[in-house]
Amino acid sequence: MPNHLEQARTGRASCRSCKKAIAKDELRLGVEAASAFGDTPSLQWHHLPCAAAKLPVELGDALKAFASEVPDRAALDATMAEAITKGHAKPAGLPYADRAPTGRARCLQCAEPVAKDALRVAVERELTVGGAVQAGAGYLHPACVAAHVTAQGGDLDELVAGVRANSRIAAAELEAVVAALR
Repeated sequence: MPNHLEQARTGRASCRSCKKAIAKDELRLGVEAASAFGDTPSLQWHHLPCAAAKLPVELGDALKAFASEVPDRAALDATMAEAITKGHAKPAGLPYADRAPTGRARCLQCAEPVAKDALRVAVERELTVGGAVQAGAGYLHPACVAAHVTAQGGDLDELVAGVRANSRIAAAELEAVVAALR
């Protein structure tokens, strides 16, 4: 079952964004997520205003498929547009481009810090945590991406396609990142 809107059947579910209860009969967004308890995915619930700020693409898709009227639709649309423009939306997956929220990350290629609010590219990398190997995100300056992909034996065109598909930043910023990748 893909992401969808529905009225809350009870008041027991909590919003995964703000952690507050979702009232009975209030519209909510269900986002499909992997379950730790089995192979069947579960739904994570969100208030619509919370989803508009954190998951604008997922909410937009669900709103298109929702047949009934949605209260405060204009406000939701404005919040979704602002979240995408300012880069606050969660990316769809790796690789993606975004603005660095802090200045703590170091570029995987040149080892220099990625400045706060600078555009960066996130790629998948392996992390060893407590003896276990797991996938995580690593960050690159856009100008360092081509050298990193070449050193890893990857395909730059495939990475660019992934960045275009998964990024949640303004179109002009995305084009600037893609231009710097080559």
